[in-house]
Amino acid sequence: MFTFSLTLVRHGETQYNRDKLLQGQGVDTTLSETGAQQAEAVGLYLKDITFNNVFVSNLQRAVQTAEIILRNNTHCSGTEMLLEPLLRERGFGIAEGRPKEDLKNMANASGQACRDYTPPGGETLDQVRLRFKKFLKVLFKQMWDEHGQSGAVSSAGASGAGDAANGTTAASDGAPVRSADDGLQGVAVHALIVSHGAYIRVAVRHLVEDLKCSLPAGMKASHLFSPCPNTGVSRFTLTLSRAEAGPVLAAARCYFTNRKDHLETAAE
Repeated sequence: MFTFSLTLVRHGETQYNRDKLLQGQGVDTTLSETGAQQAEAVGLYLKDITFNNVFVSNLQRAVQTAEIILRNNTHCSGTEMLLEPLLRERGFGIAEGRPKEDLKNMANASGQACRDYTPPGGETLDQVRLRFKKFLKVLFKQMWDEHGQSGAVSSAGASGAGDAANGTTAASDGAPVRSADDGLQGVAVHALIVSHGAYIRVAVRHLVEDLKCSLPAGMKASHLFSPCPNTGVSRFTLTLSRAEAGPVLAAARCYFTNRKDHLETAAE
């Protein structure tokens, strides 16, 4: 058995995000000034986490965000990114480059909810889920091949014990304190994914609904599956076991999704 943490980050804001235009795969834009600042903020938030492996969508907005995260990291400045097309945003077909309102109107005209609608030439949610499942196979094999020989969970140098092992620490008044290393205690190997909003939403849903990932007490589905903000952070731990066809998932746990504490701190 081998356990590692998985931190998912959405790219920073682009001008298309600001203007509420769909990007998908065909519109490959860079970060706006605000997006670069957001990437700096999440990079500082995650700066003390040693990411052993970094997987990034090969679209510019994701690559640029990952570069900024790694540049701010105290341990990973030389870590190589693996650019992975399987992590690209959902394809929106003829709706790409057009206002999001157009997509809503197209969905309404077809009698479907916008969330479930696939514009002509676009990817269905099932197709995106299939891409993520293919990525998980790539992820599991690489993590097992590179780190699985070390065996089970071991101390990762992440501080904290007791309640921290459950993903939180406690303040003096007993209230939970949210920390950038929530969920990392006792886990030695960490992977970072930088991807896109619609893709991450599908990925989280697959982990929770299809792979039966365990959830923090009191987590509401409305937050769990809500849209991920630019540079929003989600974290899981995944435990693999060896099978004849390759490593398979034995257990998964979610610690948080769509966290944006770093943006609130940066705005102060």
